[in-house]
Amino acid sequence: MSKRYTSEALAAVHEAALGMTEAGVMAKRTMRVFDEMCLTPVEDIAPEQIREIRLRENASQAVFARYLNVTTGLVSQWERGEKRPRGASLKLLTLVAKNGLDAVA
Repeated sequence: MSKRYTSEALAAVHEAALGMTEAGVMAKRTMRVFDEMCLTPVEDIAPEQIREIRLRENASQAVFARYLNVTTGLVSQWERGEKRPRGASLKLLTLVAKNGLDAVA
């Protein structure tokens, strides 16, 4: 799976940083900072947004839950605001919001 960058400029900076790290000119710790910049940021998602994402993907709660490897009841609780997605579930929801269900299929 190839890396996707938010911009060509960020891709060029990351590639240069990787080359400097491999050459021993830049510390691995600094390279980790560049790697973190390339990650999809994760922020809280409101219940209405979760429902909008699911409806945009034309998925029932059951199908959506299967993609995210959670229960249908949990998706329902997220959409009603009874519970909030956290951790890996929040990251998966963020990826689905950005790239669609194919991103986690």
